[in-house]
Amino acid sequence: MTLSPNLAPAKAPHAPLTDYYRDEQARAGFVRDMFDSTAEDYDRMEHILGFGTGMWYRGQALERAGLRAGMRVVDVGVGTGLVAREAARIVGEPSLVTGVDPSPGMMANAKVPAGVALVQGSAEAIGFPDAHFDFLSMGYALRHISDLDAAFHEFHRVLKPGGKLCLLEITCPESRWGRFLLKMYMKGLVPLLALVVGRKKNTRRLWRYYWDTIEACVPPEQVLATLRAAGFSDVRRHIEVRGMSILAEYQAVKPL
Repeated sequence: MTLSPNLAPAKAPHAPLTDYYRDEQARAGFVRDMFDSTAEDYDRMEHILGFGTGMWYRGQALERAGLRAGMRVVDVGVGTGLVAREAARIVGEPSLVTGVDPSPGMMANAKVPAGVALVQGSAEAIGFPDAHFDFLSMGYALRHISDLDAAFHEFHRVLKPGGKLCLLEITCPESRWGRFLLKMYMKGLVPLLALVVGRKKNTRRLWRYYWDTIEACVPPEQVLATLRAAGFSDVRRHIEVRGMSILAEYQAVKPL
């Protein structure tokens, strides 16, 4: 993908969504509280959401980005451990995997192999030394970061030279019809399903918010530009489900 040389790095992944919080300063607290309050329902709803984002897809995406046995991994926005479980399987030793998340509620509901470390922190402040990890992953959390530029510089800091990055994300289809269908599914049908299978009162609202962040997110070209501005090379975007351009994998390497 060719990037415009005039494309500026992104700060926030999207403008404040004032139906949910009042301004940018309130975003982080809102997001943490929303995930804390719905963590018990998250895996159940994620399974319903589908789109092929199950364990097999996560594992394939990590391997496409270069994850191999023996690598030391940090999974940022680990949540309930869906990506971390696959990372542990691929590297062959759970103690090589560390999950970082700002939500204590999500980590309390994480189902990860014994040995995977779970640490509270944020994408903008990962509490580990410079050049500590061989691989950094993030599963569907890019839209919840407060400052993409700061986070990507932090990702660059904690990776070793030659370290690889894989950010999984759901993006809007390019076609108007595809966007309409996805919106009806995620903002209409999924929240209705949440009423049936969800146990927490905020679960329906979470999935409405989830769609709104997808719709409002900065364009993929700007995400790629922000990764390059943070010092990454071999920056690229791999797409699965090409007909609707839903599943995106942002891949990059920290130069040697």
